[in-house]
Amino acid sequence: MPSQKLLSPVANFHLLRDDPLQFLGKISMLMAGLVIFSLAMVLSLKCNLGASSWAVFHDGISQQTPLTLGQATIGVGVAMVFVSWAFGIKPGFGTVANMLLVGLWTDVILWSNLVPEAQSYPARIAMLLAAVVTLGFASALYIKPGFGAGPRDSFMLAITRLTNLRVSVVRWSIEATVIVIGIALGGDFGIGTIVFSMLIGASVGFFFNLFNIQTRRTVPAPVRASGD
Repeated sequence: MPSQKLLSPVANFHLLRDDPLQFLGKISMLMAGLVIFSLAMVLSLKCNLGASSWAVFHDGISQQTPLTLGQATIGVGVAMVFVSWAFGIKPGFGTVANMLLVGLWTDVILWSNLVPEAQSYPARIAMLLAAVVTLGFASALYIKPGFGAGPRDSFMLAITRLTNLRVSVVRWSIEATVIVIGIALGGDFGIGTIVFSMLIGASVGFFFNLFNIQTRRTVPAPVRASGD
């Protein structure tokens, strides 16, 4: 099945007038994706092997400030949106929703004790792998409606434009930087953080393919001149 191109956020909002039910479906998919994304972050924190890279960073900030983990997540998201905007990456509706709701839902899930902390090593490993799979699924779910990427992806694109480096190099550099800062601040780092970083790309790629999300521009095939 061919990959489906994402509509622009502006085109999506035209659906509100042209096809309200389809627009409602896209909004519902976006919101569900953000809730599940938050659940994945909590799973990585509760696996007791070390949180995901960004969760280590946010947890470190919450350890050193009066902020909750969710509030730290929102604060970092706000800073990244403004930095990205300064470099020409305008936030979309999905960017703002991600910035606000992932932190909010993270705090709600933590407060509700919905996810207990894993104790035995089989339970720890299972929860870590569940976090990887869940985050990959959630990423595809909230990107699929086409309302715009999250603040961290926008920041990555801004740094890529600024440095002219490959996206993979920029992504790795940002992840490594936030992990180091998170560790220095006392964030929840462990072997699980490294495993998560190694597996998350494959998880996201799998679910992007499953959802038929096109991430690369298609290059038209060259037109061959017909012979006389």
